[in-house]
Amino acid sequence: MNKQIKNMNAADENICGIARKELATGVLKQAAADLRRFHGATSAVEREFYLDAYRWLTADDSSWPFSFLNVCHLLDLTPETVREELVGNMSLGAFSYWTRRCGRAASKLLSHVFIDEGNPNSAESRTLAQISQ
Repeated sequence: MNKQIKNMNAADENICGIARKELATGVLKQAAADLRRFHGATSAVEREFYLDAYRWLTADDSSWPFSFLNVCHLLDLTPETVREELVGNMSLGAFSYWTRRCGRAASKLLSHVFIDEGNPNSAESRTLAQISQ
């Protein structure tokens, strides 16, 4: 009976360890996706997603279970290497931001220019404006 209890405890610990690693992997993947997706964000919400992931990545705090350092330790990864791979070369950050911002402004301007109720080709113009957005 005592041996069965030990085997059940070992199995529970193994399942818990696997689940913890899967969760840590998911947290790291989500941070990587947020850094990539919201790098050149122009809206406040998107910038907050990026900054949240960036702060998590650059924090040297290990006091909470799924901090960046603890996730790296759990997954046997070197934090400095992961940071370098995820952040990469940030020198184009401002350029990327303004390129995207100006692109949206140009798209809005062009859609206003092409959509004209007095234009006999307005149906075609709307289609072109919708495609460009």
